[in-house]
Amino acid sequence: MTAGGFSGPPGGGTEFEAKITPIVIISCIMAATGGLMFGYDVGVSGGVTSMPSFLNKFFPAVYLKTQDKNLNSNYCKYDNQGLQLFTSSLYLAGLIATFFASYTTRMFGRRPTMLIAGIFFICGTILNAAAQDLAMLIIGRILLGCGVGFANQAVPVFLSEIAPTRIRGGLNILFQLNVTIGILLANLINYGTNKIKGGWGWRLSLGLAGVPAGLLTLGALLVVETPNSLIERGLLEQGKSVLRKIRGTDNIEPEFLELVEASRVAKEVKHPFRNLLKRRNRPQLIIAVCFQIFQQFTGINAIMFYAPVLFNTLGFGNDASLYSAVITGAVNALSTVVSIYSVDKVGRRILLLEAGVQMFFSQVAIAIILGIKLKDHTENLEKSFGILVVVLVCTYVASFAWSWGPLGWLIPSETFPLETRSAGQSVTVCINLLFTFIIAQSFLSMLCHFKYGIFLFFSGWVVIMSIFVLFLLPETKGIPIEEMTQRVWKQHWLWKRFMDYDHEDGGAHVFNGTEKENGHSNGKKGHSNGFDPSSQL
Repeated sequence: MTAGGFSGPPGGGTEFEAKITPIVIISCIMAATGGLMFGYDVGVSGGVTSMPSFLNKFFPAVYLKTQDKNLNSNYCKYDNQGLQLFTSSLYLAGLIATFFASYTTRMFGRRPTMLIAGIFFICGTILNAAAQDLAMLIIGRILLGCGVGFANQAVPVFLSEIAPTRIRGGLNILFQLNVTIGILLANLINYGTNKIKGGWGWRLSLGLAGVPAGLLTLGALLVVETPNSLIERGLLEQGKSVLRKIRGTDNIEPEFLELVEASRVAKEVKHPFRNLLKRRNRPQLIIAVCFQIFQQFTGINAIMFYAPVLFNTLGFGNDASLYSAVITGAVNALSTVVSIYSVDKVGRRILLLEAGVQMFFSQVAIAIILGIKLKDHTENLEKSFGILVVVLVCTYVASFAWSWGPLGWLIPSETFPLETRSAGQSVTVCINLLFTFIIAQSFLSMLCHFKYGIFLFFSGWVVIMSIFVLFLLPETKGIPIEEMTQRVWKQHWLWKRFMDYDHEDGGAHVFNGTEKENGHSNGKKGHSNGFDPSSQL
């Protein structure tokens, strides 16, 4: 899922002295509410677009189609570009805002960027809740999208930089966990507000987004700036003071010197995007780009954006469709926890390959059931088959939540070498948002034209991405970042052919991920761990 997680890889250098101080825990919890806001935005849009009162006010043509069973097939009731734009405009705005957020994150810090995100979220929430026409509704979604762009830049970087090394992974996954919790809360709220008489329940659903928006804004005002950001901007004494405060010890000189050195090394890289295109960095770039495309073409966002609409289309009825969406949201949140405990035990490849099999068979089974039992003008899907469809969708969502969801972000974050890591992560985020927008804008039309075949379409992509993982993705479990080149890329049957540095650079010494990074990329300084697109645009 988009911005589903940005957990950093395990560090591979010296372990600095650090206590888990209350200021670290509180700061990370407050910052992670950016994920809650993002998840709520994802979940709430699908719920309100299935509410008759909302459709009647903003999309009367769609409302008429849903009420007249003789006009269209079951699969085409919601096929409307304007309705899809309501959902997708957020992601297009997020894509554009990412570029501005990168600048503010680098030049002004992580806190101001989170504050800007919170303000965008609050303004967008007010416009959405008070919307009187479609233009007002779309502008509100665009403002929310700007908030997503700023939050997705600053929050994961903040989490990665402020957390002690030994708990960095868990605190980073707070962002992703909050995304799934946000989706679940949105589904629960939609289920409740849909029962409100008077047809204004959708306003409450959209307006309650102000709660996580307010928490993020309050958190941005209360948290401390990261030492990395202060040092990066030349505020060395302030950086040292904050580092002492968040680590809970006076013995911070070794880590402080590492941060200063990492900042110096990062500033020496003048053209990160140009370096990214060099032959030696092609394997990481290919994997990062492909993973973002694959993550969207699993079909997960189609399910999570439009779960109530989808279940309603399948004949569940309005209340039943929202209830089914609540179930899938709960499965999504719980299954994310599975990834936290298994990713560093069983490895990345095993999780991805197992999930590929599970997603493929569940999608094919759904397609078969719908193809046989749900015709264009079928009034309803039999109860037993309806329950089976929900179970299969949950099976599919669970497998995604412990594989392609978190790993789609983790793997790119731990494979790029130091000199291209920031640029690589920025490309990763942009590709993800671009294809999220494409899927969001096209899914309902695809559902209309493909009908039950939409699940076969996505299952075909699952086969392709599983083959990619099987042959082209090396295992990175337990490998320190600075040893990735020697122990991973130079050992792979295909990617080792791209690791001939001397041939490309005329024998000149270049950063190779081992020599130059050694001791300077363990996730404790600069931007060497986690999602960090803050210093390259």
